[in-house]
Amino acid sequence: MGEVKAVCISKRKGFPKEPVDSVKVIKDFGIEGDAHAGKWHRQVSLLSYEVIEDFKKTGIDIRDGAFGENIIVSGYDLKTFKPGTVIRIGDVILELTQIGKECHSHCVIYNTVGDCIMPREGVFAVVLNGGIVKPGDKVEIVPTETK
Repeated sequence: MGEVKAVCISKRKGFPKEPVDSVKVIKDFGIEGDAHAGKWHRQVSLLSYEVIEDFKKTGIDIRDGAFGENIIVSGYDLKTFKPGTVIRIGDVILELTQIGKECHSHCVIYNTVGDCIMPREGVFAVVLNGGIVKPGDKVEIVPTETK
């Protein structure tokens, strides 16, 4: 089982997100107050805590949300899961829709940090069930039925 290490939002796309105490996740929409929320396939972005910690070993000091991620999760290498994987965080249920993404042409995040790991390491999801997410919440991968 994993754990939420941080939750972050931003008002503008392509900019680092700011850590907050909790987020309201809305079914079929995303995170309230976040620029990426909407009726599309990348409503919520997630990044593995361990990947961020490895990046910090390069000597660059970054804060939570620096790569534009909404939810930082420890305990799972998120990029190893396939689209269709279901993640539960309390009442919130997310379905992975995309692993990695095409990078913006060196957005503010890249120019600030010198690299952006979201295109390689980030995962994106749609919201199947909403609720509140905050640091310390448990994260689990929901087993899929096999036939």
